[in-house]
Amino acid sequence: MPGAKRPIRVLVAKPGLDGHDRGAKVVAAALRDAGMEVIYTGLHQTPEMITQAAIQEDVDVVGLSILSVAAVSLKKKVKKLLVEAGRDDILVTGGGIIPSEDMKALERQGIGRLFGAGTPTSDLVKYIEEWAAEHVSA
Repeated sequence: MPGAKRPIRVLVAKPGLDGHDRGAKVVAAALRDAGMEVIYTGLHQTPEMITQAAIQEDVDVVGLSILSVAAVSLKKKVKKLLVEAGRDDILVTGGGIIPSEDMKALERQGIGRLFGAGTPTSDLVKYIEEWAAEHVSA
């Protein structure tokens, strides 16, 4: 099909020790339903594991789902590792239970928009699609 764009590739990851992944699975399904290719890494991923998977899978977006106070350091670490690997073109976004002041601090440090618990998945889909329209080539 001439001119057809490839699907947006998204890695959904659960860093840290948090053992609750229902939200990550709901997000992964919503992104898949929207036509994106989704790789879900499962629970208890380190920033290094997430970065390696993102590079190996050649994703456009890394979505981190975090329900712990470690959200700031884990998201910053993944972004830093991607930049060090020469993949600063990958959007790092995500959500979970993150205080609004932490969300603002992360966004100032180059992390994409973050979504709090209860955000409609359509908001995340729209955000990723709009970002990809500007940053992802066919």
